[in-house]
Amino acid sequence: MTTILVTGGTGTLGRLVAERLRVDGHEVRVLSRHAQPYAVDLREGGPGLDAAVAGVDTIVHCATSPRGGDERAATRLIGAARDAGVGHLVYISIVGVDRVPFGYYRSKLAVERLVEESGLGWTVLRATQFHDLVAQVFEVAAKLPVMFLPAGVSDQPVEVAEVAERLAELAAGAPAGRVEDMAGPEVRTFESLARAYLGARGRRRAVVNVPLWGAAYRGFRAGGHLAPESAAGKGTFEEYLARRTAR
Repeated sequence: MTTILVTGGTGTLGRLVAERLRVDGHEVRVLSRHAQPYAVDLREGGPGLDAAVAGVDTIVHCATSPRGGDERAATRLIGAARDAGVGHLVYISIVGVDRVPFGYYRSKLAVERLVEESGLGWTVLRATQFHDLVAQVFEVAAKLPVMFLPAGVSDQPVEVAEVAERLAELAAGAPAGRVEDMAGPEVRTFESLARAYLGARGRRRAVVNVPLWGAAYRGFRAGGHLAPESAAGKGTFEEYLARRTAR
């Protein structure tokens, strides 16, 4: 039986990865800041990290924060993994981190490079944005009577459970390097997705597309975060919204 550590294992993605791995018969350890017995803040490290990686065959690194610290966390995790003799490190990244000059994306790309240069067996999967994140953006935007959206931007959201299944599959296999990106089934304008969200929530809002500025906006507008050639995802945004509404 393989022992697999999932960092960020209580989060949106990590929780589903851990569940899938357990169903597949693996021994799973969950590491997060508050999950016992492996409650560790990777940005700070500490003796709990050494205990978490001891005897582990594979690590699936899902822990991340748009507020910063990902590179420091990855450096600590990689160091502990090397010391423990971990054979395989799987990292989830984002489509477009090398094409869109957005701060969080730069951090994810830097972690990719740390993983590649770690000396460990490694696998990196890039995915497009999850349906959950897109819905969270619209939830905030819909608090105003007018819903402001970035003009000319599309998205290709993917079902998080499908990404979790793919990560579990990769974790059970041999190190594969950079694997094919995983994107949702449809490239949709932000306005189209927003109107689907409003319809599912039964809300009425004026939708206004606002031109923005800056290199990151130009990168998103050019579709640097999209992967239409890698549309492996099946679940649509409307299907996600229907399940969410039913809950």
